[in-house]
Order: sequence, then C-alpha cells, then structure tokens
Amino acid sequence: MKKMRANAAGIDIGAKHIFISVENKDVRVFETFTESFREASCYLLSEGIQTVAMEATGVYWIILYEILESAGLDVWLVDGRQTRQVPGRKTDVKDCQWIQQLHSHGLLNRCFVPDAQVKEVRAYQRLREDHLRTASMHVNHMQKSLIEMNIRLKEVLSQIHGASGLAIIEAILAGERDAQKLLSLCHSSIREKKASQVIKALSGYYTESGLFALGQAYSGYKFYKQQILACDQKLEEVMKRFNNYDSDMESKNEIDSVKDRKPVRHNKPDIDHLGGHLLKIFSGKDATCLPGITDYTWLQLYSEIGMELCKWPSEKHFTSWLGLSPGQHQSGKKNKTRNRKYRPKAGQIFRQIAQSLIESKKIALGAFGRRLKSKRGPGIATKATARKLAVLYWRLMVKGLDYTERGIKAYEEKMQLHRERWLVKTAKELGYELEQIPI
Repeated sequence: MKKMRANAAGIDIGAKHIFISVENKDVRVFETFTESFREASCYLLSEGIQTVAMEATGVYWIILYEILESAGLDVWLVDGRQTRQVPGRKTDVKDCQWIQQLHSHGLLNRCFVPDAQVKEVRAYQRLREDHLRTASMHVNHMQKSLIEMNIRLKEVLSQIHGASGLAIIEAILAGERDAQKLLSLCHSSIREKKASQVIKALSGYYTESGLFALGQAYSGYKFYKQQILACDQKLEEVMKRFNNYDSDMESKNEIDSVKDRKPVRHNKPDIDHLGGHLLKIFSGKDATCLPGITDYTWLQLYSEIGMELCKWPSEKHFTSWLGLSPGQHQSGKKNKTRNRKYRPKAGQIFRQIAQSLIESKKIALGAFGRRLKSKRGPGIATKATARKLAVLYWRLMVKGLDYTERGIKAYEEKMQLHRERWLVKTAKELGYELEQIPI
C-alpha cells in the first residue's frame, strides 16, 4: 500500500507510561507526568514528525493532546476499535507501532474533538448531568424509606421532591407526626383536592432506622441540588464571557431582549437569559423552532457538538456519526443486524427528544414516529424520528433553512396523497382504471 503520510508517529497511552513509535526508530517510553509529556513533544519535533495518532483511552489522552497540539503537531484522536490488530501477541510496544503504520497509510479516521470553548461548557454540563442522576437516586432512597414506614406519599403526590413533598419530609425529620399539621404544609390545590388521601398516606408506622435512612437520603438530595446550582453558575459565567455580556452593552441588550421561549419542564438550569446567550453564540439561528428542542436541550447539544456543524460535509455524515443512520452488516445473501457498542451522547439526546415527540398529539414528527412504531416497533421508530430531527438540526445550522410545524393534519394529508398515487400506479400496472366514488 502507498504511504500517505511520511512523517507520522503513533502513540499508545497507558496509566503510567506512553509508548511512541517513529518509523525506523526504536520505540520510546515516557512517563505520564506533565514534564514527561513535554519531553515527548520535544522528541517528536526533533524527529521531524508532523502528525501523530493516538487512541482515545479514557481521559488519559486529554492533556497529552493539548500539549502536542500546542506544539504545532497535527494530532489525530482515533477510535480504539479501528486500531485492533490481527490475532496474535499484543504488547504496548506493538500497539504503538501498529497505530503508526495505520496512520501513515491513511487507514484511520479522526474523532471529533471540540474547541476549548465547547470543552469548557461540556465539562460543566456533563458534571451537571452526573449530579442530576445522583440526585434522582437519592429521591428513590427517600421513597424507599417512606414506604418502609408505610408513609404512602408517593401514591398521592405527583413527586415527593416537589415543594409540598419536601416540606412534609422536613417536618417529619424535625419531629412532627400530626397528619393535619403536615397537610397544612402542602400547596392549596393539594389541600383542596387530596386532603383525605394525604392524611391517610401520612398515618404511617415510624421507625428509628426508617427516619435515619430518610434523613440520609434527604441530606444527599439537598447536597446534590447545591452542586447542580454551582454548575449552573459556572455555565452562566461561561456564557457571559463568551458573549461579552458585562463589557458590551449592545450584546447585553440583545441578549436581555429575547423573550417568550419554550418552557423547560424538567431540570431547568438556573441561567438568566439562556435562550438569548445561545442565540448570540449561534448568530441568531434558533434551534428551538424545531419540535421538541428547548433551550436546555439546545444547550446539551451545543456542549456535545459545538456550533460548527460544517465539519460534517453532509447530513448523512452527521447522522452516521450520531449513530442514527441505518447500518450495513451483509454476509453473502444475509443482511444481519448489528448494534453499535458506542453511541455519542449527542445521538442519545436526539433519541430522548424523539421519544417525547412520539408521545405528542399535535406534531407531525410524532405522527411519523407512531406510524413507524406500529409497523417496525418502538426502537426503530425512535431511531428514525431522531434521525429526521438531526437532519433538520443540521440543515438549520449549516444551510440556515427554516422549519415550520404544519401539524398532524398536514402530515396525514401528505400520507393520503402518497397512498392515492401508489394505488393509481398499481392499478395502471395491472390494467385497471380507477374511478372515484363520491362519499
């Protein structure tokens, strides 16, 4: 095979050492300290290396990637599944040599690595998502401890971590046992509609172990709520810094003037004028005009993809990278199904939005998903709906194409027209002529 890159190197990264392979040179080993990374950078430059390939191994690659890139090297982060060797003996030395050979022949694909601005937003956003998952775990612990004492708040309140539920839990932990007094802490709508049910639910059997478990879960939940709030503050600081919010009065007025945004129902970040900040970053392109996308889901997509979607040449490249395009796994006459082991977080976000759209009753994409769900099942329907939404997002951000929601009625009329055309075509092929009967 013809070599495409003459001055290429391969790096295998471990927890304690990194192994660097340069063509026609012995493999060099460096430690994983920052000083050793700088020595490795100097070694590569001294050998005339211009491009380097390394595997995306956990989080070990991040600092080495930054140091090598700042030194002027063309760094390729590659998927570890692309560098698997043929069966045989495997060592770290052989791995880096194999990576170098593949990279010099142009057989590796570069992974998407966002710029520094998006990396910072991604760090805070992913940390926030981790805190949300842990906080929900503590909510489950609170429900469990209440049920162990036969306090059935879960059956009468929509969520025990709402304002009324937390007020009752705080009073119980403070020593209050009177059901009437606990009921008085609830919202007026609950007192009017569910008073008798709440009183029955609160007549439990209190135990020392159950109260201790409830207090532990409540403290953990409140702690992680504070952690989430701290992440929101850092995200707001980043948005203001990117948009010159404090120094540029024109930008500040432009961001503050944005109103009437889609409501965020769950886990809304405590960020002032989030929609205005995102509109400023994306130069006025508003992703919330697409169905199912709110300012919060737009923030999630921005933290995973960034704003330069032109890095993907077409919408097909974009949906393929997201893991939303149909795969091919053909062997002979068989087309086998093959699940991808890795799915980018951005693809998962589009899938979550698609699941909510399928449950909607007014959006055309939801009708498309339900029609496909009845034929192919929920998995394929969710994936296909997510792919359509991702295509719309790419077209909006790259080509600036607007989207107008025409509703389910327009979609059903379009499907009816397709069925009529198919029926006319089939009848013509069979030698029949159709005649419309007035109803």
